[in-house]
Amino acid sequence: MDSTETPAHDAVDAITDQWAAVRPDLDTVPMAVFGRIYRLAAAMRGRVDKAYSPYGMALGEFDVLATLRRSGEPYTLSPRELTATLMITTGGMTGRLDKLEKAGLLSRSPDPNDRRGLRVTLSERGRELVDQAVGAGLAQQREAMETALTPEEAEQLAGLLRKLLATTVV
Repeated sequence: MDSTETPAHDAVDAITDQWAAVRPDLDTVPMAVFGRIYRLAAAMRGRVDKAYSPYGMALGEFDVLATLRRSGEPYTLSPRELTATLMITTGGMTGRLDKLEKAGLLSRSPDPNDRRGLRVTLSERGRELVDQAVGAGLAQQREAMETALTPEEAEQLAGLLRKLLATTVV
């Protein structure tokens, strides 16, 4: 299928058709939108995870390294800043940091401004690895998007999703 074709019917349509048959009073457009978002996210999560695999990381580890990389030099954040950005528990963050530190992709050191605090710093090896991995992940996303959407449609979809997200995130 090229970017000008729209599939006639998909699995989400089948679900909303079933609801329409048994509950014609329901407006299933929200189900159609979010059902496709959920399915798309799951499908892309798998593709992106495979893209990160050759670099020895899964999506969770990539997220930590990418957050440090995006923070700019000196690529250092506190565990609390990382946890807030990634929306995971402190226990989950500790496990990820342990694994990444053991692999030599980051280091933890005392915070010079807080005796009780730590700073997490991306290593040079971690920076090189995340720079390669982000390219591989983006290639998967770009391929999926360019197969289905024109550049204008992609921009429009990004804007619509931004608008929807802004009204639903608390």
